[in-house]
Amino acid sequence: MSSRVATNPRVLSGIQPSGTLHLGNYFGAIRQHIALQDQHPGQALYFIADFHALTTLRNADALRTNVFEAAVTYLALGLDPARALLFRQSDVPEVTELAWLLATVTGMGLLERAHSYKDKLANGITPSVGLFFYPVLMAADILAYDTTLVPVGKDQLQHVEIAQDMTTHFNEAFAAADPVLVRPEPLAAKAGVVPGIDGRKMSKSYDNTLPLFESGKKLRKMVGQIVTDSTPLGEPLPFATCNVGALLQLFCDAAEIEQVKHWYRDGRRDGAPFGYGHAKMLLADKIDHYFAPARARRERLLTTEGRAEVEAVLAHSAGKARVLAQHTLDRCRRACGLR
Repeated sequence: MSSRVATNPRVLSGIQPSGTLHLGNYFGAIRQHIALQDQHPGQALYFIADFHALTTLRNADALRTNVFEAAVTYLALGLDPARALLFRQSDVPEVTELAWLLATVTGMGLLERAHSYKDKLANGITPSVGLFFYPVLMAADILAYDTTLVPVGKDQLQHVEIAQDMTTHFNEAFAAADPVLVRPEPLAAKAGVVPGIDGRKMSKSYDNTLPLFESGKKLRKMVGQIVTDSTPLGEPLPFATCNVGALLQLFCDAAEIEQVKHWYRDGRRDGAPFGYGHAKMLLADKIDHYFAPARARRERLLTTEGRAEVEAVLAHSAGKARVLAQHTLDRCRRACGLR
């Protein structure tokens, strides 16, 4: 059975409230999310996944802090509440009821094949029912708002595919005439892997991150810890395999990168020896300057008045999101025979 057709393209993504957001979060997802509010004004929805966080985070104060910090970060980086919704996942309870309806048509095998579940088992994490059920709730997050586009990286692509399968299963099981649920499609992230200070993918799990809003001496110290090889000062440096060089490419335009590559090849800049330490200080200055406007907005949002503004945005967005979710849930209830 074909899926229900949405009247307008609608974008949705979730943000994990797992702590301080970093360069990998920004270039891997947040920057694209901010751009999408301009491409789809009024049709971009971003939720802070506090229900999902409960599978790993068992500290109430930490969860509340992380959720608020995620909201502040998005608003500081340019999310416009007039063009996009930003809300707590738990402020739209309709998604949990929809998740149960989806679970009734979802085979165990589909969830057992979920990469995220298998990866956590392989890493020794004791599986909970919530962890196993995670893809169902994620599908409900997507389907509740008639989402058509879901920005994802390769590691999250399977979750959209699972949501597509659930859409088909539900429509075939309950939609005798017209389809009930809209089939979502993945929107591939354009950014590559952002290396952390140890060269692996930047991740809080590896403790190798560079926070978005750090500045000054502390930022320089953190950037100074980026792993490089032992090439002596003044000798040619391998730009193509350099972690510092990979990060510089995120902040420099094409002409600047060519200049940096020239310094790397020569091992000199303006007649003086050039080494990794100089490249690291250049990177720290670029990061500091790039996020300075957002850092200033963040400081304002952390004042008493600013905090009230953030909470107002979350509440207003949740109200609008609930209206969309209620329409979807009403259709599903009727299709199932619950009304």
